[in-house]
Amino acid sequence: MRVLFWGTPDFGLPSLDAMRAAGHEIVGVVTNPDRPAGRGRRMAASPVKRWAMEAGVAVLQPEHPRGTAFLGALQEIAPDISVVVAYGSILSEEVLDLPRYGSINVHASLLPELRGAAPINWAIIRGHAESGVTIMRMVRALDAGPWLEQTPCPIAPETTAGTLFDTLGNLGATALLRCLDELEAGRAVETDQDDDAATYAPKLDRETARLDWSLDAKDISRWIRGCDPWPAAWTTLEGEAIQCFGPRLEPVSQDGTAPPPASAPGTILDAYPREGLRVATGDGALRIDEVKPAGRRRMEAVEWIRGHRGLAGVRLL
Repeated sequence: MRVLFWGTPDFGLPSLDAMRAAGHEIVGVVTNPDRPAGRGRRMAASPVKRWAMEAGVAVLQPEHPRGTAFLGALQEIAPDISVVVAYGSILSEEVLDLPRYGSINVHASLLPELRGAAPINWAIIRGHAESGVTIMRMVRALDAGPWLEQTPCPIAPETTAGTLFDTLGNLGATALLRCLDELEAGRAVETDQDDDAATYAPKLDRETARLDWSLDAKDISRWIRGCDPWPAAWTTLEGEAIQCFGPRLEPVSQDGTAPPPASAPGTILDAYPREGLRVATGDGALRIDEVKPAGRRRMEAVEWIRGHRGLAGVRLL
């Protein structure tokens, strides 16, 4: 097939690699305009654009994917199908219907659960036992079209958003290839979503990721894992922002409950150079194995503790 690919982050790269390896022709890529990035705020190309440039594929970077000129450019490319993977904009019906096989999307959840921008993060934060990928027919509504393929994936207790991102990117590529084969052979079956069962996964940002130590230890652990590596769950110590990673729950007692700490939520109970941080929560205590102080690299908590004396009893806010 002649594939027009829409995407921006590296979540789409496994799909691009898989389609090219399977013999599909990537005839163009639509991705977001270059944006400032990094500490120097220099203009940077998206991972999808960098892939396209290395592969010699034409790149389109509209600020908004609409208008006569843009539609004309798509018509000149003449794709058989549009494949959308984390592009980030709702497309017009003219754009969706332009390819002869229409437009399909690789979405990182088992729709109708977790429609929206951040399904990987919220699956972990909300304590879901499984996630997965859905290949769906695109319509002019948020992740609401009928699905063609679904592949589930368990979420382990230690899973982070970063590890689930990689797993689902690869699962999505495999499911996408099956779907393209079925569409080309005329065997694809489309199943309507149950809109009444839909849940949503809104965008995360830095403020959303601020830790609330009054939550119980399990909830805070999920927040930390669900925001790792981005946007990174954080707290403050005497006014300094500190990002937290690698949560470990305290062993539970025989009755199945965590022993309650005697201090206010957020209080550092222990800060041992060999054992890391132990912090009081609204219910139980939580160990933090890694931190990233403002302006510094991510490091093991024990390394950070060696440079800070008298942390026990200090409160994280």
